[in-house]
This record gives sequence, C-alpha cells and structure tokens, in this order.
Amino acid sequence: MTETQDSLRDCLAPAKLNLFLHITGRRADGYHNLQTVFQLLDWGDTLHFKRRQDGRITRTTEVDGVPAEQDLTVRAATLLKEHTGTRDGVEIDIEKRLPMGAGLGGGSSDAATTLLALNRLWKLHLTRGELQTLALKLGADVPFFVFGKNAFAEGVGEALETVQLPARHFLVVTPQVHVPTAAIFSEKSLTRDTKPCTIAVFLAQQATQNGWPDSFGQNDMQAVVAGKYAEVAQVLKWFSGIKTSITPARMTGSGASVFAAFSSRAEAEAVQTELHEVQPAWRSAVTSSLDTHPLFAFAA
Repeated sequence: MTETQDSLRDCLAPAKLNLFLHITGRRADGYHNLQTVFQLLDWGDTLHFKRRQDGRITRTTEVDGVPAEQDLTVRAATLLKEHTGTRDGVEIDIEKRLPMGAGLGGGSSDAATTLLALNRLWKLHLTRGELQTLALKLGADVPFFVFGKNAFAEGVGEALETVQLPARHFLVVTPQVHVPTAAIFSEKSLTRDTKPCTIAVFLAQQATQNGWPDSFGQNDMQAVVAGKYAEVAQVLKWFSGIKTSITPARMTGSGASVFAAFSSRAEAEAVQTELHEVQPAWRSAVTSSLDTHPLFAFAA
C-alpha cells in the first residue's frame, strides 16, 4: 500500500473462505442464523482512493453489471460521509479480480476496505466497533472484513470471535456460473436445523486433525447448489481425484467457488497446472492464508 496526504493506493480487499457454514435456524425477520469460520486470504480486489475537496463521491472505473450508485464501495463511502458529516469526498478506483457470485466476499470486502481506508484518509478516527455497526447496514459479511481477523461467526455473521488458524495454501476454483445467494437461501430443500456448536468444539476438533481446521462440519448450502448448478458439482467431482490436498474440497459461502487446502504453495500450484490442462475454462487462483486484514491498523 502507498499512502500520501491525499491518497491511499494499492489497498488489498482480501477474499474470504467459509471453512464450514452451518445454518442453525430461520429468524422471524426472514434472515437465517448461521455459524461459520471465516478465513482471510492474501488475494482479492485492489482499491485506490484519492481525496476530493468538493465532497463528491465518484467511482472512476467501470465494473461490469454494477452501476456506480449500486456499488458497495460507493454506498460505503456515502454511508460513512452521512454518518460523520465530513465535507471530504473521494475518487474510488477498483481493480476487480474476484469473480462475483462466487462466495468469496468480493463486494463485502471492497465495502469494508472502503470504510477502513476512508476512516484514515478522511481522519475520522472512528473505532472498529463503530465501523462494524455501519458495516452491517451494507451486508452481513461486511462486519467480518472490518473486524479484520479470522473469526468464528454467529448470528447473521456479525457476532465475531477471533480464532487462530494455521498457515496454509489454497487452490480456489470458480466455474463459469453465477450463484445468487438469495435464491439459495429461499430453497425449500435447504437444511436449516444444523445443531449449533461452540467455538470450543471447533478448536478441539482442529487439535485432533493435526492442526488443520478444514475438515470440521460442512457447508449446508453445498448440496443444494451442486444439485442446481452442474458446474459446481463438476468442480467438486474433479477435486475428489486430487490426493495431495490436506482435506476434501468444499464450497465457500453460497458458491460457486470451491477450495481445497494444501500444506505447501508448490503442491497447490502443481494441482492448478493439472487443472488448466483439463478444464481451461474454469477460473482458478493459488492463494495463502492471512491472519489480519492489511488495513487492520486503520481503526482502533
């Protein structure tokens, strides 16, 4: 990241993985109660911010299918400006790498990075707790990225507790399909009664799996998505033939991305090479775990 008095450049908005995702119930307001562990990655979109003195908030790059007024970065900046009354504005430039509708948290991470970056650039000095409260108005995953550490999450994803996870490397594969989260949550066949667990149970099982947490629980959405989208089922089937991953592959979020963990980056890259030879149309990335958000220090 490069910082000047009037700009912040090369700000990583990291992707996330859901190491497991349990749906434990449905609330009266229609939202679902979840339990998950969020894992930050060293891969994501890159955002650039330049202060404007005229108070305007603008996005200087086009994002396919996302008008500026609907972009979560613009919405985050507008929310922060209205909340604080600052007279500053900002130009936002986005280098988009994360596929949309993939379960990697791309838009949510962009929004959180915007809140953290502008808290610094606009000299607002809001606490992390204040930013997380604002973040929840933008989406259920946004508070996690503001929280900025790997976390055991409950509620709709806003109740967060830090967890220590081992360093490892991932191959993330995304077929050419967009999975709408709301539609999957609406499916009648979706399991909504998984028995709640505790963070202590998760940590205890992690200790019995040679330090690898990726075999705990399941993603309750995976069977539904794989049944509706043959492309996701094909990725899962392809991963089942890979013997060098630490644990079996799993879908993240509501899909469509599928990931597997490896003990070394070289092993993940070797499998990615195999993938390119047999399925060149699938998008893939080799990425490593992160312990904290790169802009973690921008809020107390």
